[in-house]
Amino acid sequence: ESSPHLPAPKDVVVYSYNFCSSLRWSPVKVDRGLVLYTVHFKTGAFNQWDEMNCTRITQTECRLPWSLKKRRWMVVLRVRAELGQVASDWVETDPFVAERNTIIGPPKVNSVIESSDSLLISVAPPFGAESGDFFEYHVSYWENATSTTKKETETSNTLFKIGNLKELTLYCFRIQVELMTHSNLQLLGLPSDPECYRTTIS
Repeated sequence: ESSPHLPAPKDVVVYSYNFCSSLRWSPVKVDRGLVLYTVHFKTGAFNQWDEMNCTRITQTECRLPWSLKKRRWMVVLRVRAELGQVASDWVETDPFVAERNTIIGPPKVNSVIESSDSLLISVAPPFGAESGDFFEYHVSYWENATSTTKKETETSNTLFKIGNLKELTLYCFRIQVELMTHSNLQLLGLPSDPECYRTTIS
C-alpha cells in the first residue's frame, strides 16, 4: 500500500551516454530504517508494467537491461521507495527513446603524426556501430596564436589529414562525431577536448 508518510523519490531521470542508459534518482531520507527502491518499466508496444532487475535495491540507480537496448523503443520507467511494508507513490519518467535522448561522447584520438605541413590524425568512434550506422567527423582546427580564426573540415574516415599548415607552428584541434542512422536521424556528439601539436621543419 502506498503511504503519504514515505516520500517518493525525487529528481527521477533517465541518463543515457553512448546508448548505455540508467534510471537515477535522489535518495529518500528517513529517520530510521533502510529505504529500498523498486523500478518497473513499460514499452510503447505493451501498456503494462514489468519488473526490471531492480527490485528492493539499496542504490539510487538502475541500469536498463539489454532487453531494453533497442534504440528506437519508447520506454517509460517508474520508481518507488519502500520501507518495511510501506511504499511511496510511484514516480514516472517521460517517455525515453535512446535514439533521440542519448548523449554521444567525443571520439577517441588514437594517434597524431606531425609533419612540416600537416597533422595525420587517427580516431576511433565513441562506441561500436550498429548495421546502418554511419559516423561523420567534424574537425575544427586553429593556429594557437590566432585562436579566433578556426577552420572546419568533415570526413567519414577514421584516418585523415589536416593539411596546408605552416612549419614549426602549434595547431590545436577538436573533433565531434555525428551519428547518421538508417532511419535518417542525425545526432551530434560532444566535442573532444582540444589537443595541440607543433608541425615540424621541412
